[in-house]
Amino acid sequence: MKSENYILLVVNPIAGSSEKKTIIDAVKIEAVKQGYQFKLYQTTGKEDEKAIKSIIEELKPARIIVAGGDGTISLVAQCVFETEIILGIIPAGSANGMAVNFGLPETLEEQITIAFSDCKLKIDALFINGQMCLHIADLGINAELVKNYEASGVRGKLGYFLQSIPTLINSDSPFHFTIKTGDEMVEVSGILLAIANANKFGTGATINPHGKVNDGKFEVLVFKNLDFIEIFKTMHDQPDMSSDFVQIISTEKANIKSRKKIPFQIDGEYMGEVNEVNVSVAQEKLLMALPEKFCKLHST
Repeated sequence: MKSENYILLVVNPIAGSSEKKTIIDAVKIEAVKQGYQFKLYQTTGKEDEKAIKSIIEELKPARIIVAGGDGTISLVAQCVFETEIILGIIPAGSANGMAVNFGLPETLEEQITIAFSDCKLKIDALFINGQMCLHIADLGINAELVKNYEASGVRGKLGYFLQSIPTLINSDSPFHFTIKTGDEMVEVSGILLAIANANKFGTGATINPHGKVNDGKFEVLVFKNLDFIEIFKTMHDQPDMSSDFVQIISTEKANIKSRKKIPFQIDGEYMGEVNEVNVSVAQEKLLMALPEKFCKLHST
């Protein structure tokens, strides 16, 4: 059997609360049923990227399926960037922001069907200070929340909820940003600046309704205040948000500075405090198996 007939399953054994053995068994059964050989790799947190690249070089898998959260997806994405290897997702993390944005279903059976499907889309990747971002990065109050969540002992959505009020109370916001895109420069203050390659946060809130994951652009969104009426609007797929609430800039590259160092996160991973980020986009460099509805929406 050719090496290209391999399916590689990458599992983060400590991500989220889902039962990983159930996922492993189900993916293996489907792989064998479709005539593939099956290879399992479980992340350890030590030299995973090197190990995954080594397996890819040896087996040349046709498809890699990731069972983990956004951090694990980003890890594997870096290994298959600019290749024709198909990346499928079984959401098994704490927040699963990418899965929410792609509209992946809740049941494991449906997730596996999509991960093995021929409905594929090449998506963009952002690079922020040299680090890949597939979903959303931000500076400010949400990054503070991610920092506090990672430092707490409670995982899942409950963990985020428990940290939300203390984060709001103790935040140093508003923050002052200078945003340079090409020949344009904007100065604006806000509680959160998001850099979005996606439409939705992991909560399901639509913060970037007109963004596309394959258009060669990204959006810089500055949320100016904590307006609960405007926040409620983001629960809809096409919110009509006020310019007094959010300022949106669509661009291909950006330099963003703040007056002081502030918390920064990429795809749900806290990156420390920064006072400057540089952002660029690599168009359609990652091949993913995604729901048909999402593929159709982004192919027009």
